[in-house]
Amino acid sequence: MEEAAAHNGSAAGAGAGTGSPAAARPPATPEGMALAYGSLVLMALLPIFFGALRSVSCAKSKNSSEMPETITSRDAARFPIVASCTLLGLYLFFKIFSQEYINLLLSMYFFVLGILALSHTISPMMNRFFPANFPNKQYQLLFTQGSGESKEEIVNYEFDTKDLVCLALSSVVGVWYLLRKHWIANNLFGLAFSLNGVELLHLNNVSTGCILLGGLFIYDVFWVFGTNVMVTVAKSFEAPIKLVFPQDLLEKGLEADNFAMLGLGDIVIPGIFIALLLRFDISLKKNTHTYFYTSFVAYIFGLGLTIFIMHIFKHAQPALLYLVPACIGFPLLVALAKGEVTEMFSYESSAEILPHTPRLTHFPTVSGSPASLADSMQQKLSCPRRRRQQSPSAM
Repeated sequence: MEEAAAHNGSAAGAGAGTGSPAAARPPATPEGMALAYGSLVLMALLPIFFGALRSVSCAKSKNSSEMPETITSRDAARFPIVASCTLLGLYLFFKIFSQEYINLLLSMYFFVLGILALSHTISPMMNRFFPANFPNKQYQLLFTQGSGESKEEIVNYEFDTKDLVCLALSSVVGVWYLLRKHWIANNLFGLAFSLNGVELLHLNNVSTGCILLGGLFIYDVFWVFGTNVMVTVAKSFEAPIKLVFPQDLLEKGLEADNFAMLGLGDIVIPGIFIALLLRFDISLKKNTHTYFYTSFVAYIFGLGLTIFIMHIFKHAQPALLYLVPACIGFPLLVALAKGEVTEMFSYESSAEILPHTPRLTHFPTVSGSPASLADSMQQKLSCPRRRRQQSPSAM
């Protein structure tokens, strides 16, 4: 988990790297910090809100290729362990091999993945701008293996002209990010990853959500406060797995480089739990979104508390330390007050809305951060309408 932090041109905590040129920079002004942190909070809320809404439509989709990945309790219990091993592996990689070459490979990987994610994000909005007489042609990219009865589909990629337009627009952002690593391009990719993660990753029930958030709560606190592994990887890792906003924007404009940042894991992990509560609200058929709005307000409270504590102690904070108790505790108190605790914990998202949803059977290997949950959707993002062969073990 990338911890919430103020940093100078990298993902380091405030004050890190004493003696470096970054340390000689003047401190951010109160106005600059307020603008930066306010913008980070707003950017964090957007993918959670719209991703949760899109997760409802995604859950009701009849197209099997658009069905989300479902995280089971077993997946949730394993994820902090897998994430810890991957984080430690990255730490050793950066210690042994050249940081330049590793980041070059990562840049190419996120260049492709970011274009696909951004294209998937803007596609519904772009469809409204196409005229009715737009010549929209259908295409199919098909790769098979074998012949005759043993022929097996490897890739079955269906797309249309509108998809190509979205890909072209997203490619412009991709080239901008690849060449300049500009913070705006980074944020566009980060927002796309976050929204797709909230939309396409579904918890199957509230208990699973509690297991996942609880496990990553411990993971985040240990790797931030217990070791320097998280900070070292965050300093070395150049990829759009965090949202950043300059604290010196008012002084330097778009070329500002004294950033505050928020890891995507601090958005996606609570976001998929908030999206689950929205689907639970809808399942109650009371025409209210009590639990969704409660958890949404809880997220704002937890993130605001993170920023406040960080500002007071001048040290990077594991945001899940404050977000997890808020996002679980607030809705649980509401359920206790309304006498709906049993209904909340007996609700099965995959059973009620998606009886044949495949569960999550793989974990990301690029980043040890839970932010990389969003990256595990890369196969799904590559084509919204791709037909996928489902094995019995994935059901």
